[in-house]
Amino acid sequence: MSVPLSVLDLAPVDAGHSVGESIAGSVALARAAEANGYRRVWYAEHHNMPAIASSATSVLIAHVAAQTSTIRLGAGGVMLPNHAPLTIAEQFGTLASIHPGRIDLGLGRAPGSDQNTMYALRRDPSAADSFPRDVQELQGYLAGRSLVPGVQASPGAGTDVPLYILGSSLFGAQLAAALGLPYAFASHFAPQALTAAVATYRRDFQPSEQLDAPHVIAGINVLAADSREEAEEHRAVVRRSRAVLLFGRGRTMTDAEADVLLDAGAGAQVDAMMTHTAAGTPEDVREQLAAFAAHANADELITAHAGPTTAARVRSVELTAQAVSLVAA
Repeated sequence: MSVPLSVLDLAPVDAGHSVGESIAGSVALARAAEANGYRRVWYAEHHNMPAIASSATSVLIAHVAAQTSTIRLGAGGVMLPNHAPLTIAEQFGTLASIHPGRIDLGLGRAPGSDQNTMYALRRDPSAADSFPRDVQELQGYLAGRSLVPGVQASPGAGTDVPLYILGSSLFGAQLAAALGLPYAFASHFAPQALTAAVATYRRDFQPSEQLDAPHVIAGINVLAADSREEAEEHRAVVRRSRAVLLFGRGRTMTDAEADVLLDAGAGAQVDAMMTHTAAGTPEDVREQLAAFAAHANADELITAHAGPTTAARVRSVELTAQAVSLVAA
């Protein structure tokens, strides 16, 4: 398969483990991705979710970058309406100054949280309306051509950190096309508009200083294991954990309670979110990734290795790389 692979690390806090252990797991995953030929690793901004450790995205990137050497690292993404563009320019400008040529900045307009958390973040509920303008303001800071008179990002100005627009609807596709930026579609959890969004982006793309032709990154869950039986065991654990995370209302649940939740309707929703999942042996995963890349008309796949433990996720990264010949098997 000629389409390059990247990794989306959701920085999960596994049951019975600490946040520190989760972050150590993210380091291990990034090192495995680097050793196995992946293009980049991204981390997503989420808030008020005890099972996810990537809320302070730039801090996590800094920590992982200090313990890796060559792989690109970035946000997939920063939820820009939660922040002042200048602050993000300074944070990622600092990262790019420390680790030149290795930092990406993916941008989304969702809150990454619930209504109460939006309040706690001091986010204006209408902030998403200014997302296109905020992206351009941020871009100006990083290019050293500030749109705000008398204000420069320091660090940040002139670092030209590459921007990516994230989305799961036509809005993000249209914005990425208009600004001439790469477009990353969140098909690993919101698959419904994938085909229409990618077609819109490719049709309407306008070349820019950053990018002269469209570049589509599509997300897919991956559960690669040494046997199909092991992969299906991992899928069962992931289905339970996602049902509890999304519909458990903050409760800790036993497997039996999670299964009741799945049977009561959460299962259908979780399965819909996981429509695009490659699972099984390396050979199975290779075929499924190739089919998905063609279906998504993607230039790059970003793989979310959804195994239930750090060891399972690292093994999935390794097996997938071997399967698609990123490294010698």
